[in-house]
Amino acid sequence: MRTEDMFHELLGLGRDWEVYECSFDKTSGVISLRIRELPGLWEHIRCPRCGQKATCYDHTQELTWRHLNVFEYRCQISCRLPRGKCSHDSCNHVFRVSAPWEGLSIHFTREFEAFALLLMREMPVKKAAEILGEQDTRLWRILHTHVNASRDQEDYSDVKAIGVDEMNIRKGHSYISVFADLYEKRVLYATEGKDARTWNRFSKDLLEHKGNQAAITLVSMDMSPAYQCGARTHCQQAQIVFDKFHVIKQVNEALDKVRRTEMRSWKGGYETLKKSRWIWLKNPENLTLKEQIQIGKLQENKLNTANAKQKKLFLQDIYTQTTEERARKKFRLWCRWVRFVNGRMKSTILNPMQKVAQMIENHLEGILAYWRSGTTNAFMEAINSVFSAIKRRARGFRSISYLINVLYFHFGKLHIPAFPSLFHSN
Repeated sequence: MRTEDMFHELLGLGRDWEVYECSFDKTSGVISLRIRELPGLWEHIRCPRCGQKATCYDHTQELTWRHLNVFEYRCQISCRLPRGKCSHDSCNHVFRVSAPWEGLSIHFTREFEAFALLLMREMPVKKAAEILGEQDTRLWRILHTHVNASRDQEDYSDVKAIGVDEMNIRKGHSYISVFADLYEKRVLYATEGKDARTWNRFSKDLLEHKGNQAAITLVSMDMSPAYQCGARTHCQQAQIVFDKFHVIKQVNEALDKVRRTEMRSWKGGYETLKKSRWIWLKNPENLTLKEQIQIGKLQENKLNTANAKQKKLFLQDIYTQTTEERARKKFRLWCRWVRFVNGRMKSTILNPMQKVAQMIENHLEGILAYWRSGTTNAFMEAINSVFSAIKRRARGFRSISYLINVLYFHFGKLHIPAFPSLFHSN
């Protein structure tokens, strides 16, 4: 078998194309394959505008695509692609015929793009570029092109429940808002900012993907006034659920504020409470034996931090209640308990807990909606937990759009790689 025939079979060119020349440059270490179309190609080429038969009009200048390596050597494909012309007199449309090996990005084959995307799922883009011997900017272009092409094909007509959360992207209070389908566990949309305008952009994107705001029956989020305003404006039929993870996060933050205040409030506070933050925040069942002994000694000091920890555990336990009414009674009891204890004290050290109680009373119906829907923002929290890794994977990104596309790439459940149609209009 000739070398050209072997590559013809490996590339799966069929009867429409042929490898007519194969060469290897020892100096550069590059294998070059030159391909041309065969007459049989025109038997099934049709005009993309009117569907009539087309004939060969001319050829482009020679184009080159990077292909997968052959052994350790770089491989490239070269071809002067044919341009067809519609045979119908009223059309005469001229178009370029796409090659079967052609990827979405300029100068790369489908197989190379698929392999590059596979590497980018597993490692930083810069590292993937080093392995492939390409500039990272070219790999970013591949990622952007496939993400955008795949998102264009997405259908959001079945979206019924969404979650929204803010994510910090860098120091200085720079945020993006991420909207996700809670049933399908996929990111739908991400945009810069965390104000009500993010909902305007999300609603526009939802409509562009055949989604319907009126069909959304549930929105899970934190208690941000901006998000509440946006949800009520754009998803008027939806039940708003204030996420339980946000409630627990608020009480954890209050507990840590009590600890830090107590460290400064008495002479031995710093030595007693230093390096104990995570011990207080952990649930009892997650403590190691050493930590259990340490927290037992700390509690002997009758600390306000221990008092706040007790309230945190009681609040967490409310979420184990089986009915909404039982949970309502427990929440109200918890709020009265916090106020009672805080009222007896002469100091303000437990004020952070009282603020949590006030927050719960102000948003009680949305918090209790958890028992009616059974929905949480657990998927959003899962994204957040790996967000720092995603940011490292996107290090060197030149704009927020780079980071957003990485989110789509990893959490959007997109059909990637996505490939082009058969023709490119000229």
